[in-house]
Amino acid sequence: MSKVLTIGRLAEATGTSVETIRFYEKSGILPSPARTDGNYRSYEPAHLNRLSFIRRARELGFSLDQVKELLRLSDDRSQSCAAVDDIAKLHRTEVERKISDLLSLKTELDRIIDTCRCGTVADCRIIESLSPADAARSEGDVTA
Repeated sequence: MSKVLTIGRLAEATGTSVETIRFYEKSGILPSPARTDGNYRSYEPAHLNRLSFIRRARELGFSLDQVKELLRLSDDRSQSCAAVDDIAKLHRTEVERKISDLLSLKTELDRIIDTCRCGTVADCRIIESLSPADAARSEGDVTA
């Protein structure tokens, strides 16, 4: 007899919230489990393995659609892994773009922080750089 898990035990074993497990079931990414006579969900080791796969893929930043496709591909072990490679390469490109965007953001934050003279807020270059240009010049003159 296989070991069955309640939703709480499955959540604990994978570090996933119960709500997320239910969401994955509703979205079709995790098959619905059998139900006990008391109508409780009864998860099998296959659910644990699949949910662990999903969690790891999500930790690596794959989108839900990418995870669905990776699962679809992993369910047919005989096919070429070229499609898997394509998904991973596309995701890597997205990660590289995000890193570039974050580095640009860091550079801009460094620039505005470096302009700070540590005076009063009224003279704060950081506040000034966050404020719209017209508002900074008119010092509170609000027009509708």
